[in-house]
Amino acid sequence: MQPLVYAPPTGPLAILYEDAQLLVVDKPSGLLSVPGREEAHKDSVVSRVRQRHPKAEAVHRLDMDTSGVLVLALTKEAERALKGQFQDRQTHKGYQALIWGCPEPLSGKVELPLVCDWPNRPKQMVSHEEGKHALTHYKVSERFEDYSRVEMTPVTGRSHQLRVHMQALGCPILGDRFYADGQALAAADRLMLHAHWLQLAHPVTGEKLRLVAPLPF
Repeated sequence: MQPLVYAPPTGPLAILYEDAQLLVVDKPSGLLSVPGREEAHKDSVVSRVRQRHPKAEAVHRLDMDTSGVLVLALTKEAERALKGQFQDRQTHKGYQALIWGCPEPLSGKVELPLVCDWPNRPKQMVSHEEGKHALTHYKVSERFEDYSRVEMTPVTGRSHQLRVHMQALGCPILGDRFYADGQALAAADRLMLHAHWLQLAHPVTGEKLRLVAPLPF
């Protein structure tokens, strides 16, 4: 695999929700959620938001190549409450992806434990001996000649979970530079994975919020 040159999109972040406690953005594919260690990788959602909100903190992350709903806390109170919701699995998430081929059955679950593939990190792999529990529900919503659109609801939040689980079904996500090859890799110029919606409770009022990022593909 060729080393990746980090060249994030430069346009302004689309804001999906904002108040005094939290900010929700539609993260574009190709932009890091949080700053990387190297100076060349400092540009991220968090570093951009901190230009206006210096205390902003991401309460969860999306892979650099994944687009969609990303939540940032603007106060310490909100950060504690929101991180607690994610850790206790009180949030609900929905993703959409374009995948190579079509899985059988058309809906179901993938329950395969995942662990870091250390020699090839950040890649993850299925390991029944050392992996952590990972569960994804999926449903095919459209079928095309070579690929399908699938809706996915992860129950757990393991790194690269949706990407590895789709690969395990024999249907890698289009444009996935880690887990797709050949036609599936060449079929798209970005990872066709999008965090479409997220439901959580407002960290102060407790109001249920359903945050939706428009589908980019």
